[in-house]
Amino acid sequence: MVSHCANPACGVPLRYLRDGRLFQFEVRRKGLRGLSREELEEAKKNARHVSHYWLCGACSILLTLEFDPSSGVVPVSIENSATRGAPVAV
Repeated sequence: MVSHCANPACGVPLRYLRDGRLFQFEVRRKGLRGLSREELEEAKKNARHVSHYWLCGACSILLTLEFDPSSGVVPVSIENSATRGAPVAV
């Protein structure tokens, strides 16, 4: 459940979805080594899930969210975004 702005420097509580921007990321689990066969089968079933993040209105003007495999979901400047110029799904 999304409860606050995804910008760690902000933290504004989510009150209305119309104020800001909602993001959805598919996250895949890493680190399946060392699991028993039963644990591995269960982990594979739950290896992917969708997570939701929200940027408040003030932050969404300057920032977007990107998924970094080593850091997870991180806020980045719109000007420095890797997806800059890419079509945006609404």
